[in-house]
Amino acid sequence: MDGPGGLRAALDELGLAGAQPVLLLIGGAGGLSERDQARLRPLFEASVAPVIDSLGAIAVDGGTDAGVMRLLGRARATTGGSFPLVGVVARGTVQLPGEDPVPRACPLEPNHTHFVLVPGRLWGDESPWLDLVASALTVGRPSVAVLVNGGNTAWKDMEHSLGGGRSLIAVAGSGRVADAVAASARGDTSDPRAVAVAATGLVQAVEATDDPRSLATAIEQALAGGG
Repeated sequence: MDGPGGLRAALDELGLAGAQPVLLLIGGAGGLSERDQARLRPLFEASVAPVIDSLGAIAVDGGTDAGVMRLLGRARATTGGSFPLVGVVARGTVQLPGEDPVPRACPLEPNHTHFVLVPGRLWGDESPWLDLVASALTVGRPSVAVLVNGGNTAWKDMEHSLGGGRSLIAVAGSGRVADAVAASARGDTSDPRAVAVAATGLVQAVEATDDPRSLATAIEQALAGGG
């Protein structure tokens, strides 16, 4: 797909009619350590994947076999989830099956049900498209972004998502950007970027790493209401 004008047609071709609640997952990819992935895995298996399924929602993320995207894909498979899981990937950053090797490319996460390939050669080029795809699938239904961990690209992802008015749940205790944003939502002013995010009034901090159910409750409230 070469531009936003073809987005709706591309989603229709994928069989994604839209008009469903949408969860947009933002967070750590290659910078999320194996240790942190192991620590966060129960959160995805006990909370994130089951609540998406129970709400009849669609999940959207960056689609690569890394970090939180790997965790959500594998949680969907482990829990027997049936929800659509849509990966939005910049073409020049991923290794597609059957194509010549691409330097520094990441493979696609195999448990995703759909992929939307968008223009770009750099990590972060997909950021505006994540918001566009999530918005196109929502079609007036509630949506929410969930931030787990996260590095530099997460700031771009949040900027686009919050700019469109989508609420954000920052998972405190998941590390890095999510911890900074959660702290700012609770009044900490030490990180100017996080303070700016919290100032939108769209951010909710949830301490979920010790109690996965608290995140499921926050997602349910967001997607059952105005999102």
